[in-house]
Amino acid sequence: MSTEQIEILLIDDEKNYLLVLESLLLDAGYSVTALSDPESALAFLDESEVDVVITDMKMPKLSGKDVLAHVKRDYPHVPVLVMTAFGTIESAVDLMKMGAFDYIAKPFANDELLLSVQNAAELAGVHRRYRLLHENLEEQYGRHRIIGKSKGIRNVLAVVDRAAPAKSTILISGESGTGKELVARAVHFASPRKDGPFISVNCAALNPGVLESELFGHEKGSFTGAVALHRGRFELAHGGTLFLDEIGELPPELQVKLLRVLQERKFERVGGSEEIEVDIRVVAATNKDLQREVEADRFREDLYYRLNVVQMVLPPLRERREDIPLLLAHFTEKATADNNLSRKTFSPEALELLSGYEWPGNIRQLENVVERCMIMASGDTVTVDDLPPEVKDEEAHLKNALDLLPAELNLAETLDRLEAALIRRALARADFVQVKAAERLGVSKSLLQYKLRKYGITGH
Repeated sequence: MSTEQIEILLIDDEKNYLLVLESLLLDAGYSVTALSDPESALAFLDESEVDVVITDMKMPKLSGKDVLAHVKRDYPHVPVLVMTAFGTIESAVDLMKMGAFDYIAKPFANDELLLSVQNAAELAGVHRRYRLLHENLEEQYGRHRIIGKSKGIRNVLAVVDRAAPAKSTILISGESGTGKELVARAVHFASPRKDGPFISVNCAALNPGVLESELFGHEKGSFTGAVALHRGRFELAHGGTLFLDEIGELPPELQVKLLRVLQERKFERVGGSEEIEVDIRVVAATNKDLQREVEADRFREDLYYRLNVVQMVLPPLRERREDIPLLLAHFTEKATADNNLSRKTFSPEALELLSGYEWPGNIRQLENVVERCMIMASGDTVTVDDLPPEVKDEEAHLKNALDLLPAELNLAETLDRLEAALIRRALARADFVQVKAAERLGVSKSLLQYKLRKYGITGH
């Protein structure tokens, strides 16, 4: 960040000093607001974007300590430099304890002051970049970025709104590709912890030995290759949210250790004996049925109930087909922007096939298909010919529907699942007009309505 972008608020009741300092800082390239009244300066601070504050210590009405306390309380990211002609070691220590960035005794050398200001400006630049990044992440992953109007998604958003302000552990379940991490981030950014870290770890991506170190950290020399102290994800997530993806893959020995952390909010690093306390909110996700895993003795029952305080179930894309046009529009904009392409539209026939497809890979698969179409389609319109084979092939549709069914289902249950899938697809292709859907299926409207009630399908 250049000095021209750094806004400095300069406060000193001695106007001669104020003029000299203002001239010095302006010559160095900074943008300076110089005020002799500390009360006016604090009012200016409340209304303006300030990167660094430089204040005299002894002033009428408000002292430099008062200014420092106000800034640290309301703007903790803004560095404060305190100047005084009545300095002692004790007063310097007190100011640094209060959070002053630096303590400068009058009279001072210009180079000394400019070096301190430069260091404060660099720190301010880091804070500004962090805030911009955080605002971008909040915009990208906040609640409003969960796209959809279906009943299933409205239910998920309602749970996000109710659960986000609390500290309780959340368990998100759903098939792969349904957006579990996106929902976890939405919870984080809607919570009081939004300014803290969001730390993610995939429990299925690492072997048990590495995973333990990643979660809890390790001490130097605790095992071969541990050449330095390593802070784990629990420690890094202090003050924020820890997202444990694929929690159903956590090995039994780590399930025990995780249970203890959730109960006591304490843990030891691998090879360490010191207890480390953490203030975190845990959000876990799984594509498995953890209740069945408990019944099969593959997942601890006590850990399951500790995780499952608040439950969110994300519907697969085939159960929220009315959201597909909205998702298509979003992913089209994203793909064209990311790849610097001109925007393409989908033909009505292509939209019909996309809306009726079973989407075994859910939203992740849809995003990939849209990006592929934006890149590979030769014209301004994506036609049926531009769609991947698995989307436009009716036989592939049937195979995907069969692949989504559990192998242990009996014939009657399997036929019911297939019938429900066909009805959902017909509704989507008929824009949820029941008369048209019934015509497509070759049944009466009254029979279709009976089937809708039987399978609990929303017919609008």
